[in-house]
Amino acid sequence: MSDSNSGKSTSTDVNADQVRDFLLSLQNNICSSLESVDGKGKFREDSWQRELGGSGITRVISDGNVFEKGGVNFSHVFGDNLPPSASATRPEMAGRSFQAMGVSLVIHPGNPLVPTSHANFRFFIAEKPGEAPVWWFGGGYDLTPYYGNEDDCRHWHQVAKLSCEPFGKQLYPRFKKECDEYFYLPHRKEPRGIGGLFFDDFNELGFEKSFAMVKSIASSYVDAYCPIVESRNALPYTEQQKQFQRYRRGRYVEFNLVCDRGTLFGLQSGLGRVESILMSLPPEVRWVYDWHPEQGTEEARLYSDFLRARDWV
Repeated sequence: MSDSNSGKSTSTDVNADQVRDFLLSLQNNICSSLESVDGKGKFREDSWQRELGGSGITRVISDGNVFEKGGVNFSHVFGDNLPPSASATRPEMAGRSFQAMGVSLVIHPGNPLVPTSHANFRFFIAEKPGEAPVWWFGGGYDLTPYYGNEDDCRHWHQVAKLSCEPFGKQLYPRFKKECDEYFYLPHRKEPRGIGGLFFDDFNELGFEKSFAMVKSIASSYVDAYCPIVESRNALPYTEQQKQFQRYRRGRYVEFNLVCDRGTLFGLQSGLGRVESILMSLPPEVRWVYDWHPEQGTEEARLYSDFLRARDWV
């Protein structure tokens, strides 16, 4: 039996190997789908291992027909004892062996009329002989347009909602709200994009149903993103629009290096691999001092109509 409030389950309930197998297949499926959309670019694979305990597969695509840069990373780190920072507020975690695994991805298209997308799905388990394991899932996906499109936003959120509904009508609005709150730059008082889904420390359905929910959401990412890419990529754009894309990418960099918990944990803990952690950064970025869009432009409309929390479905 499991205790959905504490994340503790009997060891027979939790199967980390199943999660690892799914995450590896997810990485393969996403890379294959994105390569098919691009038509030219191929993911370059870099397998790595760490002496401290861990391994991963980083796949990067660049200079394709569609994607200027993108990365889809699998990582699996483990150890005999959690770092003190991880157990400081949860003393029951001290002295436990642990595993943390996940797939994370960021895709930066070349055409500024195509949004950037991000997704992350992860699993954590800490074990100790004679005691039930502590485990949880986390993840979600979000969309960052440079030029807002109502149809894109509705489609993105409709797919997200449908992926959650078999596991409870309350999950989509809850995960959407968490996404709106998480992907927010407090120093700018500005959302990063138009949101999507975000959840963390999730175990309340028990392992089997929680895992099924994660598989449903993770598998829907391609259905949410690829149709948007295919419908926008052939549209012509100007150099001014490309410059605005580079400017807005600066917000992406700011969020990842200042706010993102996963990035900060990976860099500060020494458990992650720096090149894989920073694969999310775009290839070309610009910062302009105290820049503001002209009123009535599509650039201004991004701020007024899209970069705010709103109901899309």
